[in-house]
Amino acid sequence: MTSASAITVDIRLRRGDFRLEARFALPATGVIGILGPSGSGKTSLLSAIAGILSPDEGAIAVGETVFFDSGSKLDLPMEERGCGFVFQDAKLFPHLSVSRNLDYGFARRRGRAVSQQQAQIVEMLGIGHLLERRPTTLSGGERQRVAIGRALLSQPLLLLLDEPLSAVDRDRKGEILPYLERLRDVAGLPILYVSHALDEVLRLAGQVVLVEEGRCVAAGPTAAVLSAHSLAGERPISVFDGRVSSHETGIGLTLVETTIGTFRVPITETPVGGLLRLVIDARDVALATGEIPGLSIRNRFRAAIERIEPIDRSQVLLSLRAKGGEVTAILTRDAVADLKLTTGVELWCLVKSVAVDRLPGL
Repeated sequence: MTSASAITVDIRLRRGDFRLEARFALPATGVIGILGPSGSGKTSLLSAIAGILSPDEGAIAVGETVFFDSGSKLDLPMEERGCGFVFQDAKLFPHLSVSRNLDYGFARRRGRAVSQQQAQIVEMLGIGHLLERRPTTLSGGERQRVAIGRALLSQPLLLLLDEPLSAVDRDRKGEILPYLERLRDVAGLPILYVSHALDEVLRLAGQVVLVEEGRCVAAGPTAAVLSAHSLAGERPISVFDGRVSSHETGIGLTLVETTIGTFRVPITETPVGGLLRLVIDARDVALATGEIPGLSIRNRFRAAIERIEPIDRSQVLLSLRAKGGEVTAILTRDAVADLKLTTGVELWCLVKSVAVDRLPGL
């Protein structure tokens, strides 16, 4: 499978009353999440990259391959773009077995290398026991894994996944995510992953594009973008990617070095030197004007208030600048008044809970 150096998008697209404006350039490596609420334009963006939709103007390129350029009137046909597209509903052939559906992915390719690759993909996605079954007998998660396998067997330049988990329930989602992590870690090709689910993007994506109301509002490393921008309807969070420095097996803790300091999290299997993503909900950050002795909260650091913004009649959102990063906290208006908190005040941030996801070497 071929990798590309960068994905560059600068397009305008209009269909009826809907308008899409997207502009970003990101390294073509690992998973790039395309995140936003339903109806924001995520699938339209993916379809423009794949060649299903043609923008009105602009340009799209993957590495040195130009997919679309209105200036030179270039619009590469979908079949020549080398994109493996997996739709929300899998779109498998119901009259064919899983094995025959996979065969369709390399219908024009033959030889021993193809057979070896199929075996590797079947093993990676855990679908070997499904090969003789028909799609109608599979669960939603199994159908998506087969569809991903078929797309991979076409040897795409990049893989496009459009809400692959939207049609499966929570339990099935938990079963599929480890396969998507394995795909990210071993497939060796860029993956554009459309989702409205923040937890999926946090778990899978090294980079993210935020889409709201037909506009690309931010793009870049996942930790930086999602710490700086809160999507409508989503909780404010702070995200830090860090490396495991040690495991304290006697007390069941892993120590993770981040830009704002060392975090202690429940022990993980990630080896020393491995990457972990730490996600801190703004509601799990307490603030103290002085250091408190005898406190059970172990993850704490100094920070200064940069902004105080109202959320509703009773709560406010505080943005705090720590050495090496920014963190958010939600407090009641009463607490802010009682502690006399204003911009510039230095505090102790006390992190009550941290969510942890394993990352590949980004």
